[in-house]
Amino acid sequence: MTSNSHQLTFAIDVAKSAGQILMDYLDHGIQIQSKGGVDIVSDADLASEKAIVEAIHSTYPGHQILAEEGYADQREAEHLWIVDPLDGTINYAHEIPHFAISIAYYYQGKPVCGVIYNPARDDLYSAECGKGAFGNGQPVHVGQQENLAEVLVGVGFYYDRGAMMRDTLKSVETLFTKQIRGIRRFGTAALDLVQVGLGRYGAFFEYELSPWDFAAGRLFVEEAGGQITTCSGDPLPLEKTSVLASNGKLHQSVLDIVRR
Repeated sequence: MTSNSHQLTFAIDVAKSAGQILMDYLDHGIQIQSKGGVDIVSDADLASEKAIVEAIHSTYPGHQILAEEGYADQREAEHLWIVDPLDGTINYAHEIPHFAISIAYYYQGKPVCGVIYNPARDDLYSAECGKGAFGNGQPVHVGQQENLAEVLVGVGFYYDRGAMMRDTLKSVETLFTKQIRGIRRFGTAALDLVQVGLGRYGAFFEYELSPWDFAAGRLFVEEAGGQITTCSGDPLPLEKTSVLASNGKLHQSVLDIVRR
């Protein structure tokens, strides 16, 4: 394994510290608030984000932050940290051990490094531009399948229960007509992107995600040899967008189905 940059080492340390905060809250009880509709936030989200933001401000005082629970600095900043302090809050609230902290560092709008950490399993996934993707310290790569009938496909549902949900279900139905081996919906986009990079999914799509949901996962997929775009086939912006990630070989086949 190549040596880590200072930013990646920092992100790993901070993610693990934030992970301990999340586990401590689980042990002692969490408080849930509604953000509107079925979207929720917990006091653990806020405590995790506060710790991450304070660490970034202390170590990189000139850098900007884009984070889910209240930090929305300039996306075009030269040095930008993109943070999800708890991806998979609904899983977390129901004590399902499938949630993660996601931290990415972007320089001049391009991903430099990213970390996704599931503290419930002590699973650490990291990537650094030009240096590959790693799962618990071991190099990983996307699968090599060329036929949809050979793969699982991951899917995410945005909080919208209207047209977007119906479009998602329609795409899932069409995927099943291609004889895919199955659909998986685990509720944590960062870890869904990890599954693509690990070769467990042939593809993953969701029709609306925020930058903190995919910033680190994007780099993980790319460094694992995969491809990631919007569901229209365009490059990902640092804005809310649809996301399609794949092993690359299947990208066009899935894009033809999920294009919206």
